[in-house]
Amino acid sequence: MDEAKEFIGIIGAMDSEVERYLKEATINQTIQWDIFTLYEAQLFGKDVVIVKSGVGKVFASMLCERLIDEYKIKAILFTGVAGALAKDLNIGDVVISSDCIQYDMDVEALGFSRGTIPYTKYRNFVSDPNLRKLAMTAKLERNQIFEGRILTGDQFLTKKETDQFTYLIQELKGYAVEMEGAAVAQVCTLNKTPFLIVRTISDKADGTALEDFTKFLPIVAQNSFVIVKTILQNLP
Repeated sequence: MDEAKEFIGIIGAMDSEVERYLKEATINQTIQWDIFTLYEAQLFGKDVVIVKSGVGKVFASMLCERLIDEYKIKAILFTGVAGALAKDLNIGDVVISSDCIQYDMDVEALGFSRGTIPYTKYRNFVSDPNLRKLAMTAKLERNQIFEGRILTGDQFLTKKETDQFTYLIQELKGYAVEMEGAAVAQVCTLNKTPFLIVRTISDKADGTALEDFTKFLPIVAQNSFVIVKTILQNLP
């Protein structure tokens, strides 16, 4: 690793969420860390580190911290898919994180509001405004780009859960729901590292969630790629 270089970290939870980046990148070096492979590469004129984190908050936060500790990181982009919460979202639309909250951080019994990490000031983690601005300039052929709050928890939600957890929309004002973003956002916030979560809607977290997710995952990952490409091409 060239210590003089500034890298942009690109993280996705699954193979399908990072494979397009690896195909487009010129890979200079690979580093193996247990089950994880870190790819140092050039992508659209930028030095990047691309890695598949695996699913869930713990893996995502581990890999995010690893990148920040090992590299001179300019920004972290977490890319992938999510379930829709807002009714105006359609499959293939992209949600750019205005901020992120861990919806399953719930210590209300001790007087903390839902999402608040007890005995700290942290609840909603705000994305970098410049990264958000660049992301919103991207153009998608068939879908729209939205900016909104992304909620994170360690479970894949279907209609049963969303009917049960009405607070996701009514209380937390979530736009999309997934399993890694707020964990990455927390790590970046404490490290003072700019971040953005880019999520393409793969399902509507309803009765067809599993069917939609399986069917559309390879297709919708492309829209996240377009957003990240736009950011890389225009980031100073």
